[in-house]
Amino acid sequence: MLVILVSTLMILFYGIFSIGPMIYAFIGSFADWNPIRNTFQFIKFDNYIHLYHNSLFWKSLKNTIYFVVVVVTGRVLLGFFIALGLNSIKKYKNLMRSLYFLPVIMPIVAVALVWKWLYDPNIGFFQMILAAFGITNVKFLYDRNLALPAIMLMTIWKDVGYAVIIFLAGLMDVPRSIIEAAEIDGANRWQKMWNIVIPTLKPTLIFVIITSIISYFQTFTQVFVMTKGGPGTSTHVLLYLIYEQAFKYYRFGYASAITVSLFILIMIVTFIQFKIMKGGEM
Repeated sequence: MLVILVSTLMILFYGIFSIGPMIYAFIGSFADWNPIRNTFQFIKFDNYIHLYHNSLFWKSLKNTIYFVVVVVTGRVLLGFFIALGLNSIKKYKNLMRSLYFLPVIMPIVAVALVWKWLYDPNIGFFQMILAAFGITNVKFLYDRNLALPAIMLMTIWKDVGYAVIIFLAGLMDVPRSIIEAAEIDGANRWQKMWNIVIPTLKPTLIFVIITSIISYFQTFTQVFVMTKGGPGTSTHVLLYLIYEQAFKYYRFGYASAITVSLFILIMIVTFIQFKIMKGGEM
């Protein structure tokens, strides 16, 4: 009886605090909703029509996709090869694994603030290194072409340890007997990796890629802390645009329309990715 009661309460809690806001946001996306003026008037598809014609939305979408592609690729590739390297060593494996995972458990705000200092054009560590080679006045976070890649680099550095740990766990399932048989048959390192290791790690690879895609489509904190969407709109991503429309301009209906669009986009991309990785028919 107690188990049923606890389970029911957990389902209600999840429904109220997770599904409830999603439904409310979906309804709000069809309204002119401003809590400051206390207005909530249904305007049908006007928010979505405005979204379609808004260049800032498309710029934010482009930045988001760019961010996702680069960071997911960097996280997966670096995580995979680092895991391969750690898996081959005997001594200090646990220490190295802990060091790689340490940035993952650090608060994102603290990491973003530290990297913001590293990128500082006057006193930043990276600027001091570049100055030693005669390169000066590189304004990483103040340059439209460098700001988003700079945030990407920080994100990869912080999150790669998660992929390393997951891949290391997956490598434990690679049968040692098959590796030894391949070595006897004369297979080189790349042949063993491509024909044995990667197929065995396919479920792990799917998991890391899909969870990374979902996570990075919701990137916000590092953009807010490091650039606040600037310079100009060069680092605007969809979640920052949602924040800006909702809490700066109090256009909650329009922000809800962006939220619903982002949710649909994540579902579509995740479905396609899952189908591709599974080798199924779309």
